Amino acid sequence: MINCSLIVAFANHNVIGINNTLPWHLPEDLKRFRALTMGHHIIMGRKTYESLGRLLPGRTTVIVTRNTGYKLEGALIAHSLQAALVLAAGDDEPFVIGGAELYKEGLKLANKLYITEVHADFAGDAFLPEIDLSHWNLSEKLDHLSANDLSYSDLIYLRK
Repeated sequence: MINCSLIVAFANHNVIGINNTLPWHLPEDLKRFRALTMGHHIIMGRKTYESLGRLLPGRTTVIVTRNTGYKLEGALIAHSLQAALVLAAGDDEPFVIGGAELYKEGLKLANKLYITEVHADFAGDAFLPEIDLSHWNLSEKLDHLSANDLSYSDLIYLRK
């Protein structure tokens, strides 16, 4: 099995996005995301890439798309999560960073979850699939209050 981690932020009701953007502004989480993923492969769906609008510096971007003609200078293109993981094989911790479809598939393969749980209600049209926590051990939980008064928790789960 190829080693990979999943990194995600979600709000109440498993909301991860709306209109291809994050529904909240949490600079502390963006800083954590950058620190964890720097120097690694980040695997994302095409729509997630398009919502970012750019390649993230210091990381190798792998875009998963069904479009066999899709090309993007500076990024690796794969047509399945499995193929993306093969492209990231030299990385000791490639990260699946979204969206919802890749998270669903990634949850079956990942051996580590980095979760930011935002303790608030937001409207959304993209949702994280339910995580069966019986397959996971919580290894770290840190509760925070952001500079803009948003309560959130950073959690790390390891596969049992």
